[in-house]
Amino acid sequence: MLRSQPGDGMIKGHGGNIYALAREQGCTPEAIADMSSNVNPFGALPGLQDHLLTKVAAIESLPEADAAAISALFAEHCGVTPENVAPGNGSTQLLYALPRALETRKALIVGPTYADYASACRQQGILPDYLLAEEERHFAVDLDQLASLAGQYDTVFICNPNNPTGVLLPATSLAELFASNPETTFIVDESYLPFAQAPEQSRDVYANRPNVVRLTSMSKIFKIPGLRIGFAVAHAHVIARLQRFAMPWSVNSLACEAVVYILQNPSTADDFIQETQVFLARERELVLQRFAHHPSIQWYPSCTSFMLARLKSPHTAAKVHAGLARNLILVRDCSNFKGLTERHVRISLKNSAANKRFCVLLTELLEKA
Repeated sequence: MLRSQPGDGMIKGHGGNIYALAREQGCTPEAIADMSSNVNPFGALPGLQDHLLTKVAAIESLPEADAAAISALFAEHCGVTPENVAPGNGSTQLLYALPRALETRKALIVGPTYADYASACRQQGILPDYLLAEEERHFAVDLDQLASLAGQYDTVFICNPNNPTGVLLPATSLAELFASNPETTFIVDESYLPFAQAPEQSRDVYANRPNVVRLTSMSKIFKIPGLRIGFAVAHAHVIARLQRFAMPWSVNSLACEAVVYILQNPSTADDFIQETQVFLARERELVLQRFAHHPSIQWYPSCTSFMLARLKSPHTAAKVHAGLARNLILVRDCSNFKGLTERHVRISLKNSAANKRFCVLLTELLEKA
């Protein structure tokens, strides 16, 4: 376990900056294969952009102050009541409000993971501790160790599946963890769960537990990060505390329209998600096969749209990032994740042609040194 340090700050940027790279290379942002951003390679849900074009006039009026209509729709979708749901301007807005709403005093972050869990704590004057999964275990979390530590904290942050490692913790194991630590509140970020082929990952196993807050996102799976759509699902008393710190009009008019379209077209959304899962499983396997015996890189198993790799000396994440950027491919240098090093990179899979081109160029880079 690691202690946080006062000087630890938020990660400056959550991926590659396609706009800066486009200016540097003298091209348009659209010319860049952004493999640093964890969104659906298929693009937005079919029909969604056309629907939003018919609703552009909605921006001329204020949205519903508390987004009650979409909260009710999402609650029905999840099989809970509206009192169990809080909408937000992306799951990140909710994440930053939670330590304040929960009156967190002592927090544990399961990592290596998304930097904003720590930033959300520090914003409230909290220096979190970390339980870092070991690379030798392919970043699988030691659940026994987590269970033994969790009771020492009032708040525990878990990303599931985890970013950037792609590791998924089974719902049954999580349910046991939650039940054995009733005085600890677990914030479980499920932003990437729709990418995972995990029928056994039934959230009903731990749904509506009084000490669990689930964060969900529509931004990644439906590739609408610019609209900022997220929800918290929790026991009614937790949602009531969270709502005390909610900002009015947090969800804009077009975001509300997107939620309505997605939830009123469940068959289209479900088919889209399933096709995405099948495609990603195939593309992940192709990448693993391509580099299976390469001496300069090791890829780790993942169930999501993104994959983490470790480069072997003398290669570094910075050099690989720069070499690929010159070829208009952006990957994530993971050296600023607590628990990772200058040799870790993450990619987010795109279409088949882009993935193949990436493999070819990465192979060339690795074989130059």
